[in-house]
Amino acid sequence: MLDLRLTRAARPAVQLRRLLVAAASAGTGFLLLSCLGYALKRPEAAGSAALRLAWCVVPVAATVYLALAVARTDPGTRPRPGLSAIGLGPARLMAVSALVTALSTTLGSLVALSLFLHLRGDLTGLPFDGAGASFLAAGKSLPLAATLTLLAVVPVVATVAVALALRPSDPRPVVRPQRRYLPFVRQAGGPAAGGPTAGGRTGEVEAAGGGGAAGKGTPAAAAPAGVIDPRFTSPSPTDKPDDEGAGDTPAGLPWAVALVAAGLTAQAYAGRTPPTPAFTFTTVPTGAGLFLLGWLLTAVGLVLAAPGLTHLCGRLLQCARPGALRLLAGRGLMAEATRIGRPLGILCAVTAAGYAVTTLYDSPGRPFGPLSALGALVVAGCAFATLLTVAVETRQGRAETTDALLRLGAPATVLRGAAALRALALLAFFAPLTLAIAALAAFPLTR
Repeated sequence: MLDLRLTRAARPAVQLRRLLVAAASAGTGFLLLSCLGYALKRPEAAGSAALRLAWCVVPVAATVYLALAVARTDPGTRPRPGLSAIGLGPARLMAVSALVTALSTTLGSLVALSLFLHLRGDLTGLPFDGAGASFLAAGKSLPLAATLTLLAVVPVVATVAVALALRPSDPRPVVRPQRRYLPFVRQAGGPAAGGPTAGGRTGEVEAAGGGGAAGKGTPAAAAPAGVIDPRFTSPSPTDKPDDEGAGDTPAGLPWAVALVAAGLTAQAYAGRTPPTPAFTFTTVPTGAGLFLLGWLLTAVGLVLAAPGLTHLCGRLLQCARPGALRLLAGRGLMAEATRIGRPLGILCAVTAAGYAVTTLYDSPGRPFGPLSALGALVVAGCAFATLLTVAVETRQGRAETTDALLRLGAPATVLRGAAALRALALLAFFAPLTLAIAALAAFPLTR
């Protein structure tokens, strides 16, 4: 009952994000059921039906990614002090997040099934009865097992992804025994612990250390059992100041640039001999494999390069004697480069692919059908909604820093101006880059 209250008593913004997940699940479920209707209507075109089903992997992945981002920003399932005492520990909160995701995606699947049956003409009494009977196999019975399997794809995959991503981890660091082979390091059970060979070189070091301590009036304390003398240990890599942690460049930028270049090269090479018949979503000719490989490499390269490019935007904002506004905006981008960069790279990849698809279908002989439009809307909407959701998560993560700046007397207008400057910098940097890559990716299709 407490889990239900946590889910029901959320703020309107949280409920809106859950409804977005349900809407994305409904669109993806309708696409999956449309593939089933196409297979029932044309049993002789098994290859085309399988290709349609394979294209549905993209909206399924976009929906799952959106559900995962929404689950991470849910404030009702975030661990807080005192919840473990009433039985809501990290594992229970993870189960609540998975349950909320399952309910949202299941609701979307049920809406998809109702809309599918309504457009086929099986459900009457509403507008547009049987409007999609021409391509949804109206008049043929739906196989129950196939229908339930397709409808369960998004809820099962999204729930498992949320459970794996939010699973509780042990906050205590793993302590590994450190070995030192230098003869003057004191370890438990060694010669410096008072053994029979304590009069050796290690004993001399202890005597010297004890004499120095005695000269200052403080007795020399023996090292505890199992503890290495901190004078001879290297500092931990996590003990870095905050101003150094924000300057770490995300790894993978050179490999990402190489992937983008390889993808564009593959598409340009494949464009020398246009495939026959024409490339569409339902008919992929034999020579179009290099096109698809080039698109995939370009998209993966954009996603991997976006964190490093976001970090570069932050550095560019701070160059040439920055003021407080540019400094706050740049440091924020550098600190959140990995978190913001991945969904931003996905949105850029979706935009570039959309431009290429628009170029592909820019002819009277290949119209852009309603199912293709629905798939594009689901993928683009999920990418944009995920970016907004991650922006909300970033704002929640900076809440303590923002409160500290306000307590120090920073004007609220400066903080809002820094946020607006970050958004404008990302738009000015990524918009021309995305358009250039999209034009290069679509150029072989226009020849």
